[in-house]
Amino acid sequence: MTVTISPLAHVDPRAELGCNVVVGPFCLVGRQAIIGDDCVLHSHVAVVGNTVIGQRNRFFPNTVIGGEPQDAGCRGSDTRLLIGDDNVFREGVTVHRGARKEDHTTRIGNGNMLMANSHVAHNCHVFNNVFLVNGVLLGGHVHVHDGAIVSGNSVVHHFSTLGRLSFVSGGSRVPHDIPPFMLAAGSDNPTVRTVNVVGMQRAGIHESTIRVIKSAHRLLFRQKRSLDDVRKTLLNELSDVLPLELTCLLDFVERQQNGRMGRAREALHFSQGTSSNQKRSNAAEDISGSIPGGRVQTGRGGSDEASQRRAA
Repeated sequence: MTVTISPLAHVDPRAELGCNVVVGPFCLVGRQAIIGDDCVLHSHVAVVGNTVIGQRNRFFPNTVIGGEPQDAGCRGSDTRLLIGDDNVFREGVTVHRGARKEDHTTRIGNGNMLMANSHVAHNCHVFNNVFLVNGVLLGGHVHVHDGAIVSGNSVVHHFSTLGRLSFVSGGSRVPHDIPPFMLAAGSDNPTVRTVNVVGMQRAGIHESTIRVIKSAHRLLFRQKRSLDDVRKTLLNELSDVLPLELTCLLDFVERQQNGRMGRAREALHFSQGTSSNQKRSNAAEDISGSIPGGRVQTGRGGSDEASQRRAA
């Protein structure tokens, strides 16, 4: 149960390192860093600022974790970055700590893969089992829900939300929310093309639920029927017993329609006189909700709630 630190690395004596942490040559670990057990920092890794890292994370060369946010209003504020367990940060990844907005925190959940040269900006929340492929750029305040995949060289506009098990094709400019379980494609302003069937199957979601999501996709995105009409139609077809995944999709679309410029959480950006606590409460709604008048059937595939390691 030892910590291995290369003599060519600089670790501030006030930093907290767990058991079996490996710090390779030319790494920098700042005074506020807390690094959990079994983490590996390969060479040329910087962990700075108020950064709390869980267990078994791997950081490849030239990653910068916890850097100051690229926000014009930032004046050296003591904001923070929270990272969970079992994440991989490949070469050149940058993750900035939060700006003094929302709850001042950037969050990375568990089991995520951030591939080479991807960037997570201030106040983002990357949930669990997310793939950010090479060169992906997340603007500030972006939420990426469980199991989503963002393909290479795509850029996501600030305050956008990518739903659970959504898929964004490569080289896309994403200026709006992408609903859960949907596959979006198009280099500029991508549109929903089909259901991410492969992703749902890999997540263990039952085939009957996938068929229901396909029906919802057809009604919403092909026939362009109103959300109320779609809700009533599916409630009738399913005898008021709705799979959790369908609840997730319909609630997500409703919040998106009630937002601004195709982004549910953009309303937070423009809201006036709303307290920080209210904003945090509203933001949390994009991972929960229920269908009025319908019973929720819990199936396989879990929920959108992320298990986050919090600073004490």
